[in-house]
Amino acid sequence: MSFSTATEARATFEAFGIPLPTDGDLVSRSPIDGQEMGRVGASDAASLEAVLSRAEAAFRIWRNVPPPRRGELVRLFGDELRANKDALGRLVTLEAGKILPEGLGEVQEMVDICDFAVGLSRQLYGLTIATERPDHRMMETWHPLGVVGVISAFNFPVAVWAWNACLALVCGDSVVWKPSEKTPLTAYAVGALFARAAAKFGDAPEGLVEIVQGGRGVGEALADDPRIALVSATGSTRMGRELGPRVAARFGRTLLELGGNNGMIVCPSADLDLAERAIAFAAVGTAGQRCTSLRRLFVHDSVYDTLVPRLRAIWAQIPVGNPLDAGTLVGPLIDGESFAAMRRALDEAAMHGTVQGGEHLHADEHPDAWYARPALVEMSEQSDIVLRETFAPILYVMRYSDLDDAIARHNASAHGLSSSIFTTDLREAERFMSAAGSDCGIVNVNIGPSGAEIGGAFGGEKETGGGRESGSDSWRAYMRRATNTINYGRDLPLAQGIDFQIGKAEG
Repeated sequence: MSFSTATEARATFEAFGIPLPTDGDLVSRSPIDGQEMGRVGASDAASLEAVLSRAEAAFRIWRNVPPPRRGELVRLFGDELRANKDALGRLVTLEAGKILPEGLGEVQEMVDICDFAVGLSRQLYGLTIATERPDHRMMETWHPLGVVGVISAFNFPVAVWAWNACLALVCGDSVVWKPSEKTPLTAYAVGALFARAAAKFGDAPEGLVEIVQGGRGVGEALADDPRIALVSATGSTRMGRELGPRVAARFGRTLLELGGNNGMIVCPSADLDLAERAIAFAAVGTAGQRCTSLRRLFVHDSVYDTLVPRLRAIWAQIPVGNPLDAGTLVGPLIDGESFAAMRRALDEAAMHGTVQGGEHLHADEHPDAWYARPALVEMSEQSDIVLRETFAPILYVMRYSDLDDAIARHNASAHGLSSSIFTTDLREAERFMSAAGSDCGIVNVNIGPSGAEIGGAFGGEKETGGGRESGSDSWRAYMRRATNTINYGRDLPLAQGIDFQIGKAEG
């Protein structure tokens, strides 16, 4: 019997112990072979209203639960993820097309953020603040924010939701999740795993985690509804530019994780063996469909003619194929539209540089799938196409001779997500990390720009949106702050030394 993603999907849901959804008008097609794997129902206006009502009611209960108790629910969810890591990781590969080690790694990220959030549930600290008034104490306290709407993208169909949801839950919020319409099955499965954790928890309110399925209209409904206190959205800069003002119009909060046109500088002293491996993974991993994928490479003149021929050789032999096969390093693009965008970018780049790769592969075997050989494009200058993010495995390579010039060219991108420098010169490394260096939210030395640990806040500047998810103090985005001043004396001194005396009324 030939390989069938539909068969694989059924087997995966059997491993979960839940039926594969097959009713509904939202179709899940695997980018591996283009086959239909399942169907879910899209949310309409009535179902959205019911979801938001349940989520709002759940928040009013959940906000009063002690944070460590909230953390217990997240711990139980992490246990479900551990027990089902293989099945969920395989489903991520089937529906998003990333290679199986990356699918499993995405589920591990979910487990890691659960562990992080459980610890955080006992560390939602405020401050005690020095006050100028005698017999007073001033402090800040943090309270649950409300219903959090999470809009996630196809390329990380489960991990990015978990970054948001696990923190939101320990912070006392309820969560409404709109996954990408291209990956509805992974969200459905995660919802079932969370329901198991909630049942073991015992008294989690109904509506604490809700899933709504559909396209742009569903996301717009979340953006416009005043019951959604925070909209955390991952996607393109275009999406963020349209969504942000809608939420701002009602004075809602946004946490935006948008595009990235990430760069790396390879200096004369760089360890080229190390750089070579980092460049390959960052540029072609997930078929170039990570927001942190390496897209622009600046190589010093003194090492260009050594490093770039090695990259050409690697690009010519990268295994592209079924992402479930052990030897595959690059799976398919998500759909034909993505391949068409890749080809348009390469056609434009060919007018200014030399293109290697970019061919459509496995078209005879899988006519409804879109496999592409990663492209290496040597450019004489940083033209408009280089400064435009294309969500595909394209790496633009350029020479440089002066580090300050390379940093300036690096920072010329409208995006500011992730960046990297390879050097063994302490001065070069520190300059790249300084205020005069990279203007990105993630700045790495001797590792690539792609991939991040949950312990550090993830996000970027400029047209990347400015949001921060996951570690560090990102939990504050899911809470509201109150400044409290307590007078434990018998006088009423005013701030700034103001004298405001009220005389006793004569009678």
